[in-house]
Amino acid sequence: MVEKEEAVISEEEAAQYDRQIRLWGLDAQKRLRGSRVLLVGMKGLGAEVAKNLILAGVKALTLLDHQQATPEDSRSQFLIPTSSLGKNRAEASLERAQNLNPMVEVKVDTENISNKSQEFLAQFDAICLTCCPRDVMVRIDQFCRSHGIKFFAGDVFGYHGYMFSDLGEHTFVEEKQKVVKVGSGEEDGPKAKKVKIDPNETTLIKKTVHFCHLKEALEVDWSSEKAKSCLKRTPSDYFLLQVLLKFRSAKARDPLPEKYDEDSELLLQLKSKVLDSLGVKSDLLTDEFVRPCHNEIFRTITSSSLMD
Repeated sequence: MVEKEEAVISEEEAAQYDRQIRLWGLDAQKRLRGSRVLLVGMKGLGAEVAKNLILAGVKALTLLDHQQATPEDSRSQFLIPTSSLGKNRAEASLERAQNLNPMVEVKVDTENISNKSQEFLAQFDAICLTCCPRDVMVRIDQFCRSHGIKFFAGDVFGYHGYMFSDLGEHTFVEEKQKVVKVGSGEEDGPKAKKVKIDPNETTLIKKTVHFCHLKEALEVDWSSEKAKSCLKRTPSDYFLLQVLLKFRSAKARDPLPEKYDEDSELLLQLKSKVLDSLGVKSDLLTDEFVRPCHNEIFRTITSSSLMD
């Protein structure tokens, strides 16, 4: 990861980000203001992530996508004008994305993420992947972990979606209400053992979380006793994701509504193979899963108003 100077918040930026500075503090805003982020995939989910990052006030955001805008994108991606269909998705998103916050440097890259070098990836503080094949996500996550880069991945498949984050070893501070003794000054007795929460006083508790690699999350050994004990608590969407990523690798695309019959047949075939390879029963995922995953349904209430 490139060496960077500590960000300085100007008066103009302090006024622009006043609301969120009050929410998470000046130090957090400075870290945001000094961050360079790579966002891959400018479909509906990518547009929403881009909007949130730009409005939050990162230093720079690179939009990377090698695909062209389609009619489907016009129904789920609010940064692409309808007049830009057929153009590169990242380039078509640039103008509206930049207009959201002129203080953020928004760049575009039209190459395929699969062809990007390690030197290119190393210039970012955080990388967020959407619309990527499984092998690409695993490879980039491993690179990010070894270089101290924050990694995020996510996708939307119709009514289904997922998000994965690998922050390595992440330390944070949690604010909690202070617990005080009721029987203050008493050495023993029932009152001395009682405690209460004082709503007027808080204390800061430092915590550390260790994140797993994406490869570890996808390649769980479900035959182990530990994994079997967690199987009932594991959402079926975990196994659905495995099937959809397998479909993406096989067809180099996601299921399409205009190819519903063809894609549904393949999805059901892949379901049996994937669940069998994972060592779990096929009834963990019903055949009904194919119905709502043939399109990207993603538009927030605020999307249209942002572009008016």
